[in-house]
Amino acid sequence: MDVFASVLLLIAGLGVLMIGMQMLSEGLERSAGKGMRKLFGKISNNRFAGIGVGAVATVLVNSSSATTVMIIGFVNAGLMTLFQAASIIMGANIGTTLTGVIVALSGFDIGSYMAILAFVGVAMMMFSKNDTVKKVGSAVAGLGLIFVGLSTMSEALEGSETLSNALQTLFKSVDFPLVLILIGIVFTALFQSSSAMTALVVTMAAPTVINGVVGAPIIPMESALFIVLGTNIGTCVTAIIAAVGASTNAKRTAIIHLLFNAIGTIVFTAFIWIFKDGVVWLFDRMTANKQMQVALFHVFFNVITTLMLVPLINPLTKLATALVREKRGGDDEAPHMYYIDDRFLATPQIAVAQVKREVDHMADMAKANLKRAMTAVFTLDISERDKVEREEQKINFINKGITKFLIKLSSQSLTRSDEKFVGSLHHVVGDIERIADHAENFMEDAEAMKENDCPFTSDALDELEDMYDKVVAMFDEAMYIFENNAVDRLNGFGKREEEIDMTKRLLGNNHITRLNSGGCSVEGGTHFYSIISALERIADHLTNIAFSIKSPSGSQREAMEKIADEQKRRSHERRHSGNSLVAAKSNETGETETTDNT
Repeated sequence: MDVFASVLLLIAGLGVLMIGMQMLSEGLERSAGKGMRKLFGKISNNRFAGIGVGAVATVLVNSSSATTVMIIGFVNAGLMTLFQAASIIMGANIGTTLTGVIVALSGFDIGSYMAILAFVGVAMMMFSKNDTVKKVGSAVAGLGLIFVGLSTMSEALEGSETLSNALQTLFKSVDFPLVLILIGIVFTALFQSSSAMTALVVTMAAPTVINGVVGAPIIPMESALFIVLGTNIGTCVTAIIAAVGASTNAKRTAIIHLLFNAIGTIVFTAFIWIFKDGVVWLFDRMTANKQMQVALFHVFFNVITTLMLVPLINPLTKLATALVREKRGGDDEAPHMYYIDDRFLATPQIAVAQVKREVDHMADMAKANLKRAMTAVFTLDISERDKVEREEQKINFINKGITKFLIKLSSQSLTRSDEKFVGSLHHVVGDIERIADHAENFMEDAEAMKENDCPFTSDALDELEDMYDKVVAMFDEAMYIFENNAVDRLNGFGKREEEIDMTKRLLGNNHITRLNSGGCSVEGGTHFYSIISALERIADHLTNIAFSIKSPSGSQREAMEKIADEQKRRSHERRHSGNSLVAAKSNETGETETTDNT
């Protein structure tokens, strides 16, 4: 029963540790969401900058696996080259070593003090109304739970001499380097986290204390070295799984990750196998703390492997390209998503940024299709009819893809502002899709007009071109407001929408005048009125898109009411602040006069 209880306590401690890591990761990620977006927006072909981006991103999400999966998503979406991905992966491997160093701090008798952070973090989450404080509190609570888990595991090992002796005997008998590396690979793959496995190894590398007597560690340093090497290969399993079903370049990215860690492991295994005693002696000289020795070895492995392979990024990418061949017979014109990928859902802040880019791109496609169709109306040249239909199919595909992605994203841990933004996007993509539908209708009008030989008069064409130009200007303005959250331009945009309504009424009256004078055929007039009505409806959809930044449904009235309320609140706060300042100055003056009189 003593052994059984200790095993349960050990497993419970590991569970608390992994929950703590997850909370720390989510808290850091939500706190640094905007920073993450800016960070990945600075991706370049500079390999050292890429290493820095990878290291910082991994520290922010506290997981090299999460960073690697994100990178595979970027490559799969065509937003990152293999060269860029390779350098960021190298940086991610360096960034993940921070967890081992944090865990090793428990060996300096500060674990109990760090564990109190679990309470501090929970208190911040419960009693603060500030979103930022709540996010930081989640990260602080996660950090505290990591030390609670470590303490629990240590107690489990110290509470049963039988269990400790059994594990010591096991690792003494299993001292063959390749077997130890295999243990690291298998358990890391099962945990889906090299950080969790490294934390477990670091904990077991500490000297055991049974009944107040200090004994040998469960895992000796010479064995811990090889298990840590195995964890670096085991962490590649997550990336390989993420690359299944992805593009060829995404699969190559996973292979580069595997090659990096495999090459480093092979080199270090050969060196340590030969000079094992010297390596152990070297780390003994650095620090007497066994846990920190293991953590430092993890740091050295990734830093040295990066220094060794950073000049060889191009050969690595070529090798990955040779190992994963391009599929033949692919159709580049087939509908596909351009910026979003389910792999981004693991990091919601990045997913929000990417879905916004996808919506922007969908709008650009709709605008381009609208231009093709209106050109056909003006010239009666329907040579791009098939192109308009193909683009319409792609837009419909993207519309459905974004909608599915938004539903999945809504279930993730989002900030309040991102929740509102994601909610508004459902309406925005619907408006863009309807604008694209009008383009297809315009092409049908052009085709019917050509077949029936009923072109517009020069006056009608001039009026249509003028209204179309105003709608295109509205399109550009609406997307600018949407992309930049330009609340200050909404009032002017509302006037544009009113101008389009007036233009439609004016053109409708002119159309009736031409019909009465015989200057326009009835059939041509039917197409004319249909087109100006559709352009007016497109302006309505654009208005919904612009005002979606303040109203999830795109309601102009609701958005303007919110803006007015915010202006009143700010005005009230300024008056209140001014009155407080005047009162403070009056008090100071009164105190001075009283002092003088005294």
